Parts: sequence; C-alpha cells; structure tokens
Amino acid sequence: MNTAYLSLERHFARLSSLNDAIGILSWDKEVMMPSGAAERRAENMAMLEGLRHEILTAPVMAELLAEAGVDASGDAAPEETALWRSANLAEMRRLHKRATALPQDLVEAFSHAASRCEIAWRSARENSDFPTLLPYLSEVLRLTRAVAAATGDALGLSPYDALLDGFDPGTRQSDIDPVFTRLRAELPELIGSVLERQAALPAATPLQGPFSVARQEALGRVLMRQLGFDMTRGRLDVSTHPFCGGATYDVRLTTRYDEADFIPAMMGVLHETGHALYDMGLPSAWVSQPVGQAGGMTLHESQSLLMEMQFCRSGAFARWLAPHARTAFDLPDTATGWGAENLHRLLTHVQPGFIRVDADEVTYPAHILVRYELEKALIAGDLALADLPGAFNDGIHALLGLRVPDDRRGCLQDIHWPEGLFGYFPCYALGAMAAAQFRVAACEQNPDILPAVGRGDFAPLLGWLRQNVHGRASSATMPQILRDATGKPLGADAYLAHIRHRYLDRAPDA
Repeated sequence: MNTAYLSLERHFARLSSLNDAIGILSWDKEVMMPSGAAERRAENMAMLEGLRHEILTAPVMAELLAEAGVDASGDAAPEETALWRSANLAEMRRLHKRATALPQDLVEAFSHAASRCEIAWRSARENSDFPTLLPYLSEVLRLTRAVAAATGDALGLSPYDALLDGFDPGTRQSDIDPVFTRLRAELPELIGSVLERQAALPAATPLQGPFSVARQEALGRVLMRQLGFDMTRGRLDVSTHPFCGGATYDVRLTTRYDEADFIPAMMGVLHETGHALYDMGLPSAWVSQPVGQAGGMTLHESQSLLMEMQFCRSGAFARWLAPHARTAFDLPDTATGWGAENLHRLLTHVQPGFIRVDADEVTYPAHILVRYELEKALIAGDLALADLPGAFNDGIHALLGLRVPDDRRGCLQDIHWPEGLFGYFPCYALGAMAAAQFRVAACEQNPDILPAVGRGDFAPLLGWLRQNVHGRASSATMPQILRDATGKPLGADAYLAHIRHRYLDRAPDA
C-alpha cells in the first residue's frame, strides 16, 4: 500500500475524531447548553472549526495527496478494497480542494457568526421579531456570500452552485431546475384535486387530548426501536427545531411536543429516525474515513422521508400503529377515533399550512420551492435581507394560497439560514423524489417489505437499505447510488405517481 495514502488515512482519522467532538458540542448547544454560555460556545466552535480547517489545509496534506496512490495487492478482497480506497482518495481530494479555497480567518468568522445568529434566532422566533435577528443574519449572509464566492472561484462554479455542492456533491442548479419547474407547474392542480377528493370523504374523527409529553416520548422510543434504532448508540431529546446529529456511534435526535396533538412529534421522531438509521448503517470498516460518510443531503433526506412519509403514513403501518398508540396513551380498544382506518386518515390528511416540518407530503415540496427561490436571490444580492419576510409571505401565498400571519410562522420558522445553511433546502424536495423511487424499487425487489411494515417489522426494508444505500456510503455519487438501486435517474415521476395513488386512488396500503 502506498505510504502516502496510509498517512492520509491517519490524518483523516484524526479529523473524524474532531468532527465527532464538534458534533456533540453542536448537539449540546441546541439541546442542553445554558443560555449564558452562548458566546463562549461560539468562540469554542469557531476555534474547533479553524483547527479542522488548519489540519485539512496543512502543506503536508497537499504533498501527500500529490504522492498518494492506491494498491490493494495482497488484500483478501483486493478489487473491492481498491475501489473503496480509490473512492476514499477522491473524497479526500474533494474535501481538500474545498477547504483550501477558504482562508482560515473566514472559516472561523463564519462559524462564530452562525453560532451567535442561531442563539439570537431562538428568541426572535419565539417573539416573531425579525428585526432583532436582522443584524445577526446580515453578518451570516455576508460571510456566506464570501464563502460561496471563494469556493466557486476555486471550483469553477457559480456562488450558489458552490453552496449546493457543499451539501450534495456534484448537484447543480441545472439538475434541480427541471425537477422543480415540473413541480411548480403540477403541484397547484394536484393539491387542488387531492383537497377536492378528500372533501368528498366523511370527515376523519379528531383525537381528543391532552397527550402528556411523557407518554409521547415513550411512544417515540417504542417507534425508534421498532424501526431499528439502536438505543445503546443514540438518544432522543427536545430542541426548538427537530434534528439528527451527534457523533459516530452516538446518534442523537430531537423532536418537539404539543400536548394537544401527538402526531407532529411522532412524525418528527420517525423522520429523524430515518436519518439516524442511515448514520448507523454506514460501513464500520470506513467509519473514520471520508468514503465512509453519508453520500450528501439528498440521500440523507431521502432516508428520513422514506420512513416518515412513504412507509409510516401508509395504511399498512397504521394498522400496526393503532393498537400501540392506544396502549401508549392508556386507552381502551373501543376508544373513539383510534382505529386503524381513522388513524390512517389523520396521518394522510392534507391541508396547506404554514409550518414546513409539519406539512403533509402533498404540500411539502411547495415549502421548498419558496425557500429555494429566496435563498438564490439572497446569495445573488437580488433580494435585500430586510425584504425577506414579505417575499417569503408572498411565495407561500402564491403556492399555497395562505396569508402568513407572523414571522414566527413565516421566515423565522426554520433554523437553516440563521445557521448559514444556504443551499441545503433543495435537498429536502430532491430527497422526497428519491424516497419515492427507493420505495418503488424496494417493494418490487422484495414484495414482503410492505406486508412486513404492516406487522411492525422493518427488518426487510432496513436490510434492503443497508445493501443499496447505507452500506455504500460515499463510495459512489448520489446519482449513481440512486440509479443502481432504482434503475432510473432522479426525477419527479415516482413522487407524483405515489401522491396520485395514495390520495386520489385511495389505495388502502399506499
């Protein structure tokens, strides 16, 4: 084995440990950190981000990358090992090129500004007060533009494409726009048809609360285990914005609770568990190397939406869930509205709403289309940040027909922009498209998957995902992994067909 390559593996193993430390500190910041520690934590995070950048851009890394080659002769499985090592070396070079595009002072300044802005966002969101966030967000946007410009210059990309590439390597606006153009053209009529079909049915029976947080949390843990989450390697907590984070072998997810309605928190747990299962299923042999990491955020979001939307809103799953939900809330079998059919109606109820993370799967892409156009305009300088609330509200009205009543339910609802995550939002809608394709392929290749879900058995589905998605990590590109698993490139066909099948045809197990 080339000694330069082996040296690189050792350097990246150190970076992996540093990444884990940053992941746990980031989780703590959003879940447990006392508010008085915010400024010091921002300084800590900036220093660690700077250290990571310093290691990745050190002159020795460039020298090793220039010398490195892959030779798997003598290994037990030389061809397979060589393929993974070649992919690993390619990922190392990609990460190094992105890192060397940025000066260290910009990396640290961006991290510090994003940490401060995220803390300010919490109170701004709670008070629906965009003006108090504006100076913090202005600094994050200024630094994001600087990062985008420098990275774009180094990679030969537009600033926004450079940001996209950071979340989904290789994805460009030219890939996204045809899919989103079709969604923008077809969604309004499709939403209208679904609402009309839904109105023709007898009204679903609402479930009467209150639902204690303790019982909701207990149900969430039952569902996590049922899907395959290893509770010895992760945990469930509460945060302002649900997320999945943590570190290798320590995957931490959060949700938020409403005692009047248990379904949003439950679906949030199922969504984040989909993310967690991907992280837990990455190949252990490559866990400390770039090739062993997830293959971008479109794949990651496809795994969360596959669980939450595709399978856990199905009629099959509702039949398993109904008795377990009654048990969780200590209700008799005869409790009104707690049968599988009514529960399925509630899980698949479509209603345009203000909050993205609570949106049904029919209207969900509309939320992303709005954010995609806005963040492109912000990065390009075509939209003044002070005008963001009005532009956001106009976009929601145009696609969903709603008048946003306040900024808490408007542009302040998401954590992404305060944290500097411009370029992430498209991955949600692309992930929804990919999730639909994965479901079709998985059920065609293993017809027992959906019946097993109806028994609460996710092992067949998880086995298929481990082989076709999770276990491949970053050994291939997202388009290649998707095409290998489904036989097709990413597109909207499977998603639109799924919506029509579930909501217009009313197929019982859809």
